[in-house]
Amino acid sequence: MIQEIFVIDELGDMYDMLKQLFAQEKNFLVKKIEVENLGDALNSIPSMFVINEKGLSVNVIDICDTIRKNEDNTITPVIVAMGEEKEKVLSIMKKNVYCFFDYLDNQYLFHMIKNTSELLYLNRKVSPLTGLPGNVQIQLEIRKALLNKESFALLYFDLDNFKAYNDVYGFLKGDEIIKYTAKIIIKCIQDNKCEDSFVGHIGGDDFVAIIKRENYEMVCRDVIDEFDSKLKEFFTEEDYLQGFLEVANRKGIIEQFPLTSISIGVVEVTTERFENSLQIAEAGAQVKHMAKSISGSSYIIDRRKKKFI
Repeated sequence: MIQEIFVIDELGDMYDMLKQLFAQEKNFLVKKIEVENLGDALNSIPSMFVINEKGLSVNVIDICDTIRKNEDNTITPVIVAMGEEKEKVLSIMKKNVYCFFDYLDNQYLFHMIKNTSELLYLNRKVSPLTGLPGNVQIQLEIRKALLNKESFALLYFDLDNFKAYNDVYGFLKGDEIIKYTAKIIIKCIQDNKCEDSFVGHIGGDDFVAIIKRENYEMVCRDVIDEFDSKLKEFFTEEDYLQGFLEVANRKGIIEQFPLTSISIGVVEVTTERFENSLQIAEAGAQVKHMAKSISGSSYIIDRRKKKFI
């Protein structure tokens, strides 16, 4: 995922320097932000703000206040390059902002930005199993797209009869199916050249993907084809051939469950219909439930245009 570094630098020297330093870093994008456009920049929820205090026409403390008071950027790292006014440093650092003096080596700033950004990104990965971003980052990505008035498709992935599989084969084998699912979702999105996309792991056997291109339906088909094509590898030959698992319920009665499959609920999101991520999640839960009611792997798309109530 691209790490966006927003630079506030009215002189332009620091911005030019950072553009050069990060020119070969494919995972980082350096953008210059004008002070008067700070509100729009906050809506983009960048990976980090870097501010050159020298030459600013407004008080740097006021800029830091504005960033920290924004609900979506309370934990966005802010780095301020100070001039000679060292008395400001303590006041700025009270805003949970990093400071350094602009006469320090450029490589120092480069590694400060890179290490801080990558550390925060890693901390947001709550799934050691799949290595995918968790709920914090998922919510940020959805809010970011809504604030920028982007249209996109939100795909909800869920494994069917996964509990029965865990009961029969154990959690370690269950983890293997979860990791397998994560890999094929990422692979199918990449194969369909959906570069500006995001994949997150909600937890357990639940995943989401944000796709901003119209070929999301092909992604759904490919995920189902990939998932079903290698399903045999996760079952004994006997279970696979009979097509179901036998599991005792809480009363000790043996029940039959179909083999694990994947259901995908898709919501076409526009700002005209949805106002927040909670509404999207509710619509997603509805359409995913419809997909799970179909036997075997399937996907259902919610294309309704009526405003969500």
